Amino acid sequence: MDRLRAMEMFLSVAKTSSFTETARLSATSATSVSRIIGDLEDHLGVQLLLRSTRQVTLTEAGESYARQIEPILWSIDEARDSISAISTKPQGVLRIHSRTMFGLGVLTPLIPQFAALYPQIKIELALGEDKVDLRRQGIDIDFRISPPAEAGLKRRKLFESKRLLVASPAYMADRPAVESPADLHHHDLLAYMRPGDVYNWRFSRKSKDREVRDEDLEIAPRHVSNNGMVLLDLALSGQGVALLDDYTVANWLDQGDLVHLLPDHNVTNSTFEEGIYATFLDTPIVPAKIRTMLDFVIERTAGMQRRFDVWRQPLTVNRP
Repeated sequence: MDRLRAMEMFLSVAKTSSFTETARLSATSATSVSRIIGDLEDHLGVQLLLRSTRQVTLTEAGESYARQIEPILWSIDEARDSISAISTKPQGVLRIHSRTMFGLGVLTPLIPQFAALYPQIKIELALGEDKVDLRRQGIDIDFRISPPAEAGLKRRKLFESKRLLVASPAYMADRPAVESPADLHHHDLLAYMRPGDVYNWRFSRKSKDREVRDEDLEIAPRHVSNNGMVLLDLALSGQGVALLDDYTVANWLDQGDLVHLLPDHNVTNSTFEEGIYATFLDTPIVPAKIRTMLDFVIERTAGMQRRFDVWRQPLTVNRP
């Protein structure tokens, strides 16, 4: 029995609760997975899994075993990656997670250029707004809008960004002017989906060379979405006022498809200290594939102006 392979398959089943999914990830059959884990149970002399036609669950011994072997398997993977990092030729699978807007507008257009330079690296790009666990989910780089707070992570800052209130000229044509945050109560608002039912936008502005924070504005959005591309498309379509990152709307503002509201205010739905951060595990040696991708992206995006230059406009946009 290949004990390491058996441990890896058991941990996969423990996480996915599925022989079928583990078989897919391991490029084998569900029958083989079940047999290998069965051999592992015989070797250990304990039952690790409870099998039924509907589900697979862990026994008490299985839960304990999974907790103990996960850091062991992670250490083995880290050692393998560290050895690979010594190689001057970047290669292997590079698993990347990114916020949706940055992933679509910046990373996706860069991938063909990167692939042409480093054909031995295969990229797996996942997009989403939820927080990810790099170690548990096997992610090499996570592009976030705020610096990591978790222990055991490193970060490289690409750039700072601001959020802007924008709307289409067609929408504003027959709507009251927005001269203060309170005027937004008379408008249709487009907001990022947040936990709970309460939505707040925070405002601040410069006053005699110091930042003055206005009161938070509780809003009742007309539409909400967890995807910035949706909010951008809705704003361009004349559906209301959206709060979006500056680099994602810069081209539309330059072309006149959007107008910037309350330009003398800073506004956010979270914190004012945000941007894009590349986050990765803090290991003694950063694998070559990770170093190469970080250097490649930072070279093309870091700095005030580059973040506007690299953004790719959506291929299709609904306009009024």
